[in-house]
Amino acid sequence: MQVVTKAHGVIVELEHVGSAHTDADLALLLRAARERLQPGQGELDFGPLQEARVKTGDVADWTRPPAGELPLAATAGPAERCGRPPLVAGGGRVVGTASLLLWNVLAEAYGQLGFDAIGDEAFKDLVLGRIIEPTSKADTLRVLSDVGVSAPSLRTVFRALARCIDRDYRGSVAKACLAHSARTSAGQVSLVLYDCTTLWFEIENEDKLRKVGMSKERRVDPQIQIGLLVDPAGFPLEVHCFEGNRAETRTLLPVLQAFQERHGVSDMVVVADAGMLSAANLNAVQDAGFSFIVGSRISKAPYDLAEHFERHGDYFADGQILESSRMMGIGKAARTRRIVYQYSFKRRQRDDRAINAMIERAEKITSGTAAMRNVRFLKITGATKQIDQRLVNRARQLAGLKGYVTNIPLDTMTGAAVIAAYHDLWQVERSFRMSKTDLRARPVFHRQRDSIEAHLTIVFAALAISRYLQEQTGVSIKKLVNTLRTVRSATIKVNGEQLTLDPEIPPPARELLTALRHEGN
Repeated sequence: MQVVTKAHGVIVELEHVGSAHTDADLALLLRAARERLQPGQGELDFGPLQEARVKTGDVADWTRPPAGELPLAATAGPAERCGRPPLVAGGGRVVGTASLLLWNVLAEAYGQLGFDAIGDEAFKDLVLGRIIEPTSKADTLRVLSDVGVSAPSLRTVFRALARCIDRDYRGSVAKACLAHSARTSAGQVSLVLYDCTTLWFEIENEDKLRKVGMSKERRVDPQIQIGLLVDPAGFPLEVHCFEGNRAETRTLLPVLQAFQERHGVSDMVVVADAGMLSAANLNAVQDAGFSFIVGSRISKAPYDLAEHFERHGDYFADGQILESSRMMGIGKAARTRRIVYQYSFKRRQRDDRAINAMIERAEKITSGTAAMRNVRFLKITGATKQIDQRLVNRARQLAGLKGYVTNIPLDTMTGAAVIAAYHDLWQVERSFRMSKTDLRARPVFHRQRDSIEAHLTIVFAALAISRYLQEQTGVSIKKLVNTLRTVRSATIKVNGEQLTLDPEIPPPARELLTALRHEGN
């Protein structure tokens, strides 16, 4: 198979593509020859034509002698026969496969979110590689090779982590994320959700950052606190890390101030859970120009709703919303806060089941059938152990109630709107679950703070791409990766020539590409 260029009947260029010995080889070489044609050269439009199938029997064979002449093998000596290259009887060989469809989908999302502005291919490789298969930075090179893209060297990866800190890649990612959130919300983001979690380290000794602290997973390993700010859809906007022993209430304001300084915004509503509730914390957030909605400790309900309990006893209608106020703080820091309560019959059933379970545990201890331990509703007086009925009655009275503290006036946001905004907090939990499971942000094996911060930036960018793709397709990022990763192109070698064959796209992958409006669909 040859590609020939002729000018005025004279051959001016000749390229040998390869030799075919089977019909399959010939078809592959014809495809390779067409790819070598000069790009953009014109073709006459003859309308739709059906391509004829070419067979080796239809092509002249230069290896056969002319009529009446003996074959070379019959006249040549052993040395001559050995000098002639033997014919290859078999077909091509598969030399590699690649999941380029998956890579192109992730790379396209990376660009659509504006992350290409960072201009660091090694950083991009680490972000996309973590989405495909979260593993160590060194093992990410294997993941990239398996996908079929050119992997950077390990030294280049380390240099990318250093550039991530020196050039503030997190700031670039955060700005791109806010711009995307503003586009999808048809305007400026006015409501943000905040929560905290911990990431632990497989080490024994603490340092200035990694410290043993309060762990939601009841671990005693050194850890760091992670504060995450997201929009109402759960799309990440800001991430920060703090010392492992820092109280959750002391993480909210630094994150909000960093967000305010980075984007120049302050007129926003932040929603957080009851862990952020402290008078000093809420005063500082309000003084910084933010409004807030925070979960209230239900133990204060009897005092806030004293008038209701006096008039109606323990009766509440399902879904009933009650307004109250409470003085929070002492001295000059004391401020009156608006409290919104809602009663739910479904929550009442759940609370009653929890109360009954705790009473049962306490009764086992009082009867001596269970070992002594710290259990709610257990009252110990000297050597006497009994059920504290006063606490039980109070818990029954509060069952089904949920409270919310806010500084937003009633004429600005109704109680129902306050409750609806707080209920979006599950989106933060969902993002945390994705970062810990699908993206495996933990355990962290880095030692230096800069490396840990760079690792969080990679997870931050990967989380943004994952949430974006889930939003576009309606399927989890894990399912998307598993579906597209199996759609692999193949590189075949025939007589020294390499050809790349496009994959057959199965229906599940085609549906995802349709949802993404992918160019390759």
